[in-house]
Amino acid sequence: MGFFSLILPIIYAMASLVGEYEVKLDEKGRFLFPSSLRKQLSPDAQEQFMLNKGFEECLTLYPQNEWDKLSKKLSKMNLFKPKNRMFYRLFHQGAKNVSLDNAGRILIPTGHMDRVGLKKEAMLIAYNDRIEVWDKNKYFNLIESNMTNFADLAEEVMGEMENNDE
Repeated sequence: MGFFSLILPIIYAMASLVGEYEVKLDEKGRFLFPSSLRKQLSPDAQEQFMLNKGFEECLTLYPQNEWDKLSKKLSKMNLFKPKNRMFYRLFHQGAKNVSLDNAGRILIPTGHMDRVGLKKEAMLIAYNDRIEVWDKNKYFNLIESNMTNFADLAEEVMGEMENNDE
C-alpha cells in the first residue's frame, strides 16, 4: 500500500467543502452537479446525498457520509426530553435520499422546491460538511441585507476565539 492510499482518506476526512455555484433547474427540478464541487467530496460520497430543509429559506444537501456522521451524533440525544424529541422530528422531517443520475444531475422534489420557493435559478453554497441550495434571488437578498452588519457579526462570532495557530 502506497503513501497516498494511506493518506487520502485522512485528507478527505479533514477537507471542508467551499464555494458558491450558480445552477439552473430544468422543468423537472434537476440541476447539473458542478464537477468542481464534486471533486471536493470524498470518493465514497460523490453520488449519494441526503436532502433536508435548512435553517433559513434554503435546502441542505449533505453528502451521505456526512449525513451518517451527523445522524450518529443525533442518535445520542436523550429522546426522553421533549425539546430533544421535537428537534429530532423537525430536523428529520422531509429528509430525502437523492442521488446523481447518469448525466450527473440531482432531482429536487417538487415539495422541497415549493417549501423554499426555489425557481429556475439556484445557488449552491458549500461550506464545512454541507451544501445549501438557495433560490438565487433569495440568497443574494439575504447576503445584501446582512453585509452592512458583517463587521459587527465578525466581532461577535470571532472576537472571543483564541488564536491557536501559535
